[in-house]
Amino acid sequence: MQKLINLARARKQRARDEKRADSEKNTASAGVTKADRLLQATKNTRAQKMLDQHVVDTEFDHE
Repeated sequence: MQKLINLARARKQRARDEKRADSEKNTASAGVTKADRLLQATKNTRAQKMLDQHVVDTEFDHE
């Protein structure tokens, strides 16, 4: 006897698999994941703050 297949479940699984394949293709074409972009943005922000702390203020108020 053959195994019974729920057609609705099989259809939904096939749709999920196709969507996953499309997302993997898009991720590969974009090249950078969201987590990597967030990490890079955080590093850039920290580096900018460090640079801003070392800026020499050249305008002095002489009263």
